[in-house]
Amino acid sequence: MSDQLQKFMFSAAPVRGEIVSLRNTWQEVLTRREYPAPVRTILGEMMAACALLSANLKFDGTLIMQIFGDGPAKMLVVQCSSDLSMRATAKLSGDEGTIGDSASLVELLHTATLVHDDVVDESYERRGFFSINALWKNKIAVLVGDYLLSKGLLLSLDNDDFEILKILSSAVKQMSEGELLQIEKARNLNLEESIYFEIIKNKTASLLASACAAGAWSTSGDQLVTQKLRQFGEWVGIAFQIKDDLFDYGDEAIGKPTGNDIREKKLTLPIIYTLNNCSPAQKKELIYIIKNEHRRKEKVSHVIDVVKKSQGISYSQQKMEEYRDKALQLLHEFPDSEVRKTLEELVRYTTDRKY
Repeated sequence: MSDQLQKFMFSAAPVRGEIVSLRNTWQEVLTRREYPAPVRTILGEMMAACALLSANLKFDGTLIMQIFGDGPAKMLVVQCSSDLSMRATAKLSGDEGTIGDSASLVELLHTATLVHDDVVDESYERRGFFSINALWKNKIAVLVGDYLLSKGLLLSLDNDDFEILKILSSAVKQMSEGELLQIEKARNLNLEESIYFEIIKNKTASLLASACAAGAWSTSGDQLVTQKLRQFGEWVGIAFQIKDDLFDYGDEAIGKPTGNDIREKKLTLPIIYTLNNCSPAQKKELIYIIKNEHRRKEKVSHVIDVVKKSQGISYSQQKMEEYRDKALQLLHEFPDSEVRKTLEELVRYTTDRKY
């Protein structure tokens, strides 16, 4: 093991990459004047939530301390999208009240899924830093994910947030079903577009949907409002995932290598569209490469070129914008306000982002 890697393991902690990513995102948003004032308010509240989340993570044992860094203070909220959505939808649907514990639950669940995803995908990098499984191997990474999940569920029980627990537990079920469906369908490289959307709805969009639903329920207690904002979150989550899949065919520095989905034999919307609209001979060639030559860099580059020439990218962008527009249209069922404008900015950022 190199001295640099060893130093990273025992002093900086694997979650540092997520923390740096979060801080950069906050800094970018807070310094952009065109964002409405509520964005700054909500992000300030998220900073305060970090202290609450740290307080809910009281680690025992040196191994846990080494994984997460110098105590719970380093275990910050690691992704801002779900927490920002939760807080904004809470404000949209009623007086915000106290939603800190619910936000902590969402982020604990989110972090657990990221840790487990890296194990399933055999990914050794996240946001430009080593993943936990890269440093500690799969066994410990799985246990860390389980630990975070259990802490989140216990947090909701401690506060008698049974409806929130129901919302988030449903998301866990959906995410697991989506992952299993994807693994099952990976054996058959003739994936239908409808199955792709079912997978990303369960794997990705369910978390954002549950965050929005939890925020709405925490403040309104209204099932109709909760369901409406859950649907909003689902559509935004689908648009988010399509954007993420498009990054695999781009050149931006996004913290993960391009062509990675092809190397993992993972069929996303750009390649699905291409396979369904190219000639039989070309389809046979592409499937052969994905199945048998997905580790060869030049072959992966060839697949990417074919996808671009076959309009797979433009079609995927069109579908992404359709879900974005549906989410924006649903928002307009709520009264015009600065909070609604904030959510509109968040939706547009989801599809316009560069990483």
